[in-house]
Amino acid sequence: MGDYVLSCCSTADLSQTHFAARDIQYICFHYTLNGVPYPDDLGKSIPFDAFYKAMSEGAETQTSQVNMEEFIAYFTPFLEQGKDILHVTLSSGISGSCNSANAARAELLQKFPDRKIYIVDSLGASSGFGLLMDGLADKRDEGLSIDELYEWAQQNRLRVHHWFFSTDLTFYVKGGRISKASGWFGTVLNICPLLNMDNLGRLIPRNKIRGKKAVIKEIVTRMEQHADGGRNYSGKVFISQSACYEDARAVADLVEAKFPHMKGKVLINSIGTTIGSHTGPGTVALFFWGDERKD
Repeated sequence: MGDYVLSCCSTADLSQTHFAARDIQYICFHYTLNGVPYPDDLGKSIPFDAFYKAMSEGAETQTSQVNMEEFIAYFTPFLEQGKDILHVTLSSGISGSCNSANAARAELLQKFPDRKIYIVDSLGASSGFGLLMDGLADKRDEGLSIDELYEWAQQNRLRVHHWFFSTDLTFYVKGGRISKASGWFGTVLNICPLLNMDNLGRLIPRNKIRGKKAVIKEIVTRMEQHADGGRNYSGKVFISQSACYEDARAVADLVEAKFPHMKGKVLINSIGTTIGSHTGPGTVALFFWGDERKD
């Protein structure tokens, strides 16, 4: 391994065990639940099932990103130890955390001019952001220098595909992503919107699909269309879900059946409290390596 720190935000939605096993550091976002503040700490402060149960019962949530001062406090101990840093942020298409990290970098380089601090905009979220981090850990362990790893991240971040669907439109209406009328008709007609991340790291609605079985089939079809090697895909696959494990398991089972050469089994994670505050329960997201996202 190189003598540098590989780091990201808690919004990569991997488990604490996964972060530790891959030697990836992370800094926590924040949220409030009914006005009480908590760190987005991978379900330690509030277990995910309790968090989503509270949301389904009407609890109010708000989120806040990591600010410049917090990044400075987080980065400084690594720099004082003589370590360089490569930090990857939540997509700039949905958060200003990349700006905060870059502002911290500019200030810290004045104090530590001999150190290297690289900030990478993941252009991703949840366990898609996590899949990028896992890939970066692989490349670091292969011996890439921090400069080489930074270039690899910039060149490959758009190869991580993010496809989402939701069976509960309540929080998409609440967050203003769809209108109340569309939400009402969607619920009555059993519509499950299919969305993905575009090349600017924004979450974009792509299709309105009627029925859970149909959207599960469609999300795996999108993987067939875009995955490296198509049905011969040999990389890892991550899924994240918000209080709908059975739906996520159905997607994972179909992926494992259609892509027999993939690396290991599908890893199912929970959507964390920052991303989950906006999606609410009932969202499943599928992540894999594929062709470069163009739009």
